[in-house]
Parts: sequence; C-alpha cells; structure tokens
Amino acid sequence: MTAATSARRRSLSEYRRKRDFATTPEPKGGRRKSTARLFVVQKHRATALHYDFRLEAGGVLVSWAVPKGPSLNPAEKRLAMAVEDHPLDYARFEGVIPEGEYGGGTVMVWDIGTYELEGDETFEAAMRRGRIVFTLHGKKLRGGWTLVRTGGRKWLLMKRRDRSASETDIASAKPRSVLSRRLLAGIARDEGGDIAKAATGDPE
Repeated sequence: MTAATSARRRSLSEYRRKRDFATTPEPKGGRRKSTARLFVVQKHRATALHYDFRLEAGGVLVSWAVPKGPSLNPAEKRLAMAVEDHPLDYARFEGVIPEGEYGGGTVMVWDIGTYELEGDETFEAAMRRGRIVFTLHGKKLRGGWTLVRTGGRKWLLMKRRDRSASETDIASAKPRSVLSRRLLAGIARDEGGDIAKAATGDPE
C-alpha cells in the first residue's frame, strides 16, 4: 500500500457534537471527493489567537491548533495540539463563529494548497508512528515539513531545510487572507463580528 492509497474513513462525530449548526455558519460537512490532498491553515482569533493547520486524509481535514503559527525557520519547533477532524468543506470557511459557540471568534483562510506525503507509508500509519513527513504546495507555505508527536495530543510542526526555508516571520510578513485579502478585523467588520477582538490578531 502506498501513501497515495486512501486511508480509512475518519469520523466527524466530535466536530458535530461541539457545534450548534442552527447558530454557527460553519459547514456541517458531508462526504465529497477531491482530486488532490488539500491542506489549509486558518488564522483563528477565538479565546486566543492561533493557527489551525489541517491536512486532508480519510475524507476529512485532520487538524492541529498551532498557537504561534507555522515558522519557515527550521530551527524553530512550533507546538501543534491535535484537535478534532473537520469536514473538507471547512477548508474554505472564512467568517465569524458566534460568541458563545465552540471556537467563537473570527476565522481567516491564511493559506491553502495541496500536499504530498513522503515515503511509502499511508497517512494513518504515519499518524500511528507519530511522524508525518510531507511537502506543501501553498501560496505562503512550501517545501518540506514534519509533524512529530511528543506525547498525547502534543505534536511539533517543523520546517525542513530546503530552498523555501527562511528566517522571515511569515505570519507577520503576510497577515492577509489568501482568499479575500482581508485582515481579521476586516472579516469581523464584514461578517458582523467583534472588530476590536479580531484586530488584536492583526499586525500593528
């Protein structure tokens, strides 16, 4: 079995349990086929600012919350906390989750693209082993990356040394949505969210 072989189907039950879809505009999610493995990074100003890093596998987006966001510097290891799987439709969700709902706050599609697993392991095998090695083809994030589990839900997201590595602070240098070119405050303003709260996630 190669890495390109479909992994086992994953469940969205935890994702759906945490949300009231009569209130939140987030997608409930069905099953759809995609021709390439998606990845997305969503900048999310909820209780605190963080970046949600998501890789398509098994018909869903396997997800991690990265408090400081991805770094292009291979010397920097970024904490990534595993969270519930999200539906594939979530990859283009950008807007405001109502306050009081799970994850209430403003969401931006900060980067999106496709990815490739490296080696012959399936995604599920790499998850079980606690080491996922992949190449990103995004608008902001490119080249080789690794996710390594350090225990429980804790993983580390690391850039590998290649031509796309850099000491540039990519989160500060490119703070806008790749879909709408808006900052978080702009999304909050347009979608009826808390502008002041969202603005704390934008560069000064």
